[in-house]
Amino acid sequence: MRSGRRQTGRDHAPRTGHEPDGGAIPDRPRPRTASTVARALVVAAVGAVTLSSCAFGSTKYDDITVGAGKGWPLAFRDARNSGSTPVTGSRNLGLSWSRPVGGPVGAPVTIGGDGQIFVTTRTSSCNIFSFQMLTGRKRFCNQMGPSAVDAGSAVDGSDNVYVGDDGALYSFNNMGQPRWRTPVAGVPVSVQFTGDGNVLSASQFGQLDVLSRQTGEREVPTFQLLGDPDFLQAPDLNRPPDGQGIEDCATGGPQCPVANVSAVDEKSGRFYATVWQPGQGTADLVALTYDGKEIRRDWSAAMLDGGSGTSPALSSDGKTVYVGDNSNRLMAVDASNGHTKWVQDLGFPARGGISVSNGLLLPAGDGGHLMALRDKGDSAEIAWERKDLELRGQPVQTAGGTGYTVAPMGDQLTLVTFDTRSGATVHSNDLPGAQGTTIGTSVGADGEVLVTTRIGEIFAFKPEK
Repeated sequence: MRSGRRQTGRDHAPRTGHEPDGGAIPDRPRPRTASTVARALVVAAVGAVTLSSCAFGSTKYDDITVGAGKGWPLAFRDARNSGSTPVTGSRNLGLSWSRPVGGPVGAPVTIGGDGQIFVTTRTSSCNIFSFQMLTGRKRFCNQMGPSAVDAGSAVDGSDNVYVGDDGALYSFNNMGQPRWRTPVAGVPVSVQFTGDGNVLSASQFGQLDVLSRQTGEREVPTFQLLGDPDFLQAPDLNRPPDGQGIEDCATGGPQCPVANVSAVDEKSGRFYATVWQPGQGTADLVALTYDGKEIRRDWSAAMLDGGSGTSPALSSDGKTVYVGDNSNRLMAVDASNGHTKWVQDLGFPARGGISVSNGLLLPAGDGGHLMALRDKGDSAEIAWERKDLELRGQPVQTAGGTGYTVAPMGDQLTLVTFDTRSGATVHSNDLPGAQGTTIGTSVGADGEVLVTTRIGEIFAFKPEK
């Protein structure tokens, strides 16, 4: 079994100069054509065997909570990908600490209910780190495959983390000890929880699995979003490298057939994914259902021009799916049948997540600006917009009408606290030395705000009285 390797050296406080060695970033495999993925993604994956000999407790009984409890346990906080939290956001934040990770960050940071932070990266010695919210001190780091930097992660109620890398989904406990490892084809870019407490994994090759959180065993047969290959037509088919096309996932390009985090309706078992079938000019929004016995496809709508780098998001009642494409459009779709309700031109391609709260939508996308749309049922209206605030990450909403986003001001990045009802700035905090753009903003259980840059630095802010 391939297990994580814990660091044995002395832990270091933030900003001491003794951070992990970033090392050289290894070259990624040169992508082959997308059609290769369509023909080869299932080879060796269908017969993959779960390796769970290292599991801590193999009982089938599990009463550990999952889902959007405290913290920010999923990429976009909850199964719906709402990018919002019921925590009342502070309008007076102060910088608590900052520290470099040692390598780039390609996926949103997750936060457990007790404030334990999990972030994936790519360094010479570690690929997943855990830090403490209060101090920023390292709790553990484990070595994984290089594509872990772009893989999805999820945290359950006991701070067990579920995270992908090249060819597998792992689970570690809150001390970094391995619980299990299950092979998959590709890199799990989407990791979610189902309504019955299992793990839903989707790789960039379109392999869908529902796994037991306790053992990593498959609960239902694997489902292939791109279809199963015909072994009679291609008997000598080879499996593509697990990391193939992963660079295209950030923008939803054609080399990454499944680029985004699935949105899950935990009550009905239905979930939504974006799929770019090889050779097609338009990507699909696909609805599927997991019913405890199987995964089945419900409907598919070819509607995403140029692909999609936007994870679908569900309305609170589960009746509407919101998704963006690479032709600058944001769309509302009837969740029951895939019919389009309305289309809004944003003027920029949406990226990452869409923050959805009480019918107010805040799209993300570098190169765009902060704006809010109001869903009117059969149309959308611009509630307000701030063309003076360029987006450098994911806007998020909190209870009390408070939102957070990152924007460039002068030659530095700034965390902007704004009123979600009007868009007005109510507070701002510099990100000292931050460059480029951010991968996400997360809110902790006590109102802490965590901002992570793509080049690999974490900034933690705490409410000030």
